[in-house]
Amino acid sequence: MRIRFRFAKLGKVRFTSQRDTARMWERALRRGGLPLAYTEGFSPRPRISFGLALPTGCESRAEYLDVALDEDRIGPDGLDVAALPDRLTPLLPEGIEVEEAATVSRAEGSLQQVVTSCSWTLRVAGVDRTGLGALVAALLDATEVPIARERKGREERDDLRPSVLTLAVAAAADDEAADPIGRTLGLVAELATQPRGVRPVELVRGLAVGADPGHLPVLDRACRTEQWIERDGLREEPLRRTAVPADAWRAPHALERAS
Repeated sequence: MRIRFRFAKLGKVRFTSQRDTARMWERALRRGGLPLAYTEGFSPRPRISFGLALPTGCESRAEYLDVALDEDRIGPDGLDVAALPDRLTPLLPEGIEVEEAATVSRAEGSLQQVVTSCSWTLRVAGVDRTGLGALVAALLDATEVPIARERKGREERDDLRPSVLTLAVAAAADDEAADPIGRTLGLVAELATQPRGVRPVELVRGLAVGADPGHLPVLDRACRTEQWIERDGLREEPLRRTAVPADAWRAPHALERAS
């Protein structure tokens, strides 16, 4: 039996690494009394599979993990999957809230394989609204956005542009709600995860390409808001019930890119 969980990771817990988050979940699942399925071998481990790694320091409202259960140990009364979020949230650290749980088919691919893009909201400092709009427009109009990335201990040059699917400056009303003192401005982005994902800090670094050195944007906060699976011309969330045409979803963001 395979159960997929959706959970949020907000507040101070955002500074915990992906490995530490996995340990938190293992403890919570054991304390919750779930009949976990284990790997074979000398040192068996719970069969838990996380989705795309969340960069340390980033928040998220759309984290996922798959948990395999031993069906032979579930018992004659079965398992109330819908009750699992309320059962597990108190067993996890403050800031991690389980929002949804559902069974998924064993034929469903792993989250790291099937998720094709992620939506993000970012807060940036060091630039005014007009300047940020100009940087967004320049990035979207560019045919190539070269940035330096570290890969296996070595610095390599990479083109960021193909991975930026949509990018827009947040509405002024949203900025006022998120930061009443006006220290930061918001961005809304959708970033591809394949063939390689883009971290928010890399996106902001790409915005700075060609910018005035005295007015460079600086990443203040980032939150992953959705993960998307796109196939056969439709896109859906890993635990949502409906799918929408991919192009219909992206078009409004493209029109708002320089707002």
